[in-house]
Amino acid sequence: MKSPEGKLSVVINNDQNKVSYTLLKEGKALINTSEISILSSEASAIIKSSKLSSENNTWQPVWGQFSEIKNEYNELVLDVEIEKTKAKLYVRVYNEGIGLRYQLEGYSEGAEANFYCEYNLSNTDVLYCPAGENVPLGPIVVQELASAEKQPKLVMPIVVDKSENTFLSLLESDLFVAPEFGVIKFNFNKAKNTVASSNKKKLTGKSSLTPWRVILVNSRVGDLVTNTVPLNLATPNQLEDASWVTPGKTLWDWRVHDYKTKDGFTYGINTESYKRFIDFAEEKEIEYFLIDANWFSKVTKGHFEVPEELDLEAVSEYAASNGVKLILYYDRHKGDFGDEALFPYFQSLGMSGIKYGFMGHNVSFTLDAIQKSAENYLLVDFHDSPVPFTGIERTLPNAITKEYCHAQQDSRRAFTPETFIKMALINAIQGPLDMNNGNFDLTGINNGSRLKGPKKQDSYFSTVASEAARTLIIYSGLVCIPDAPEAYQEKADLFEFIQKMPVGKWDESKVLHAKMGDYISTARRHGEAWFIGSVYNQKGGTLTINLDFLKEGKNYEVTFYEDTAETHCKTNPEAYQVRTAVVKKGDLIKAQMAPGGGHCMWIRPE
Repeated sequence: MKSPEGKLSVVINNDQNKVSYTLLKEGKALINTSEISILSSEASAIIKSSKLSSENNTWQPVWGQFSEIKNEYNELVLDVEIEKTKAKLYVRVYNEGIGLRYQLEGYSEGAEANFYCEYNLSNTDVLYCPAGENVPLGPIVVQELASAEKQPKLVMPIVVDKSENTFLSLLESDLFVAPEFGVIKFNFNKAKNTVASSNKKKLTGKSSLTPWRVILVNSRVGDLVTNTVPLNLATPNQLEDASWVTPGKTLWDWRVHDYKTKDGFTYGINTESYKRFIDFAEEKEIEYFLIDANWFSKVTKGHFEVPEELDLEAVSEYAASNGVKLILYYDRHKGDFGDEALFPYFQSLGMSGIKYGFMGHNVSFTLDAIQKSAENYLLVDFHDSPVPFTGIERTLPNAITKEYCHAQQDSRRAFTPETFIKMALINAIQGPLDMNNGNFDLTGINNGSRLKGPKKQDSYFSTVASEAARTLIIYSGLVCIPDAPEAYQEKADLFEFIQKMPVGKWDESKVLHAKMGDYISTARRHGEAWFIGSVYNQKGGTLTINLDFLKEGKNYEVTFYEDTAETHCKTNPEAYQVRTAVVKKGDLIKAQMAPGGGHCMWIRPE
């Protein structure tokens, strides 16, 4: 079976009573013959019949990187007899990837399913994948895995560089329908010399559906980040009314503690500090303010102990009167409030969202929390090694973002420009990220003047232009900007780029340039306005940005927010310049970036 455009094809084999697939691009194997099974690998599987169909439609997400998504694929449904159990294998082929899933029926209650899928790659293929809050793994050559004494922990999404203008990503979608299977688990099968995934569950009910095993295929590594196949495979929106789900930007208090302003005020966990955040949010039309850990000191069933300095009710009323929505943090380290009461209680406080921390890879809990949040009209942002619930933002769009990455200095470990670029090209494939970019007082943060600054002074390498660009590059429904209002006010001309971004309301998104660990340049359109953000590693460099995506015959005003000749991520991180010009379709922009630097453009019709 071929993709609608005919370049990708999947061959299904049923040799020796095993079902396997081969993935090819223009006749050349991307993934060699690989087994895919749902019960024991020893069970005999025989294809009895098949049915081919096609689909071509469009749908509109509640929010996202695109305002409309094309859903075009060819589908093969195979009836498979696995001893006494009946199964269907669904194979969908898109122009930019494939999806594979099983459906089972006629099994014995309590029988064990094992959703096993191999990815028989070439020995010379190069792998990358996330590593929690650490630098992503890679490059790892497949043949090195065969001889490695200790196997690296491979987690989704795996990026495969096939070195001939072809990149793959191995991941899953629609865990929503089968949370009991858990997050896709990868390993390297030394006996077969292949990467494989294996997930087990006890079967209940009369029918059981697996998540999709997804393989993305793109000619450029950056296009994996905007590939819509995982969203197309996800269950459609389950909220009857999603009009209350509003993406946007949020201020955040956690990293501002102990920041001293020029007028003598010191930020802390108190009512006055929070009112200052709210005032700035109202002035700059920032939709949200996020109150993080330490607003409570102890939790018992149905009760939070709140410091005397903080009148949460007064803060909530002040925010509401100023048109600013609040998001409140919670985790169980200081006690268990009780989840049944938690979400209604947050709603009663006037909250618009919950930031939920430290629940880890508990898929069923995560899904339950998203659904309970939705019932109480709360957005939910999962932190601290959350479930990479790919596609869930389509199914339950109140799942607005997650920290499936190193949220910049959230654990107070600074990361390098190279690490940022890797995460932007690896971790971001699975969906929206809460990375907390956008610091402007880099000197103050590095010299230890913050209570929650990096553990090691002068270890945070970036430039303010790069920080602004990062807020655009990392896709999210909630862009959390972490610095003090006064730090942004002092650089108001640069902050304009962040302020004007219509977060989550993009009509179109594309990655213009990308190279793993070196650079990335991302463009997003809202209406006729374009926002472009680029960053470079610590070598610095120039990217040529072709404005061929603008409309013919129109002049556009552009504001550049960029590094200067003196800017350096280590020695002079806060040097920047803002200038304007007029551009048109086809103009070539030389985006020059300092070591660890960045470049931003806001383009709109003149």
